[in-house]
Amino acid sequence: MQAVEINEFIRSRRSVFTKQFNAGKPVDDEIIKQILVNATWAPNHGHAEPWQFTVFCGEGLKKLAAFQSELYKQSSGEKFVPATYEKLQQTPLLASHVIAIGMKRTDTGKIPEIEDVEAVACAVQNIYLSVTGYGLGGYWTTGGITYKEEAKPFFNLGAEDKLLGFFYIGHVAVPSPPAKRKPIEEKVNWVRE
Repeated sequence: MQAVEINEFIRSRRSVFTKQFNAGKPVDDEIIKQILVNATWAPNHGHAEPWQFTVFCGEGLKKLAAFQSELYKQSSGEKFVPATYEKLQQTPLLASHVIAIGMKRTDTGKIPEIEDVEAVACAVQNIYLSVTGYGLGGYWTTGGITYKEEAKPFFNLGAEDKLLGFFYIGHVAVPSPPAKRKPIEEKVNWVRE
């Protein structure tokens, strides 16, 4: 791959949401496996590989939907919103696969937690690029039950670990429009002397 092709490929990556998916059309599990292998090639401090992925597909999507909607209902108290409950029940069913993104703490005395979080974020970027490479759609969401401590055991995460969200994957029915970025001059400072 030439640099010009890499530039174009990275700049063509888009978030594609479940309403844009071809609902009910499954992605082959072998493709998902390759996407996850690519995720594990992300840089990480001390070769800790702090990511842990839980993949939901088929009937497993219903299990995720039931778990997250019921946890939301139990934990929201007076802030309960029926539309949010319904969304948590329905949204996973629109995807082919949903990957729960976990961060497992490995060496808490040596590696700062933020570096494990950053490594997992790099792994998610590899997922994004891999999904794009396979011609699929996907997005990373941190909504719903992501930051609820009570959710961790469902995803085999311990007290020191973190649930960092969910990556939804499906076949694209409605592509995302092109994106724009601010000029790099607004975000980059050069120090030459």
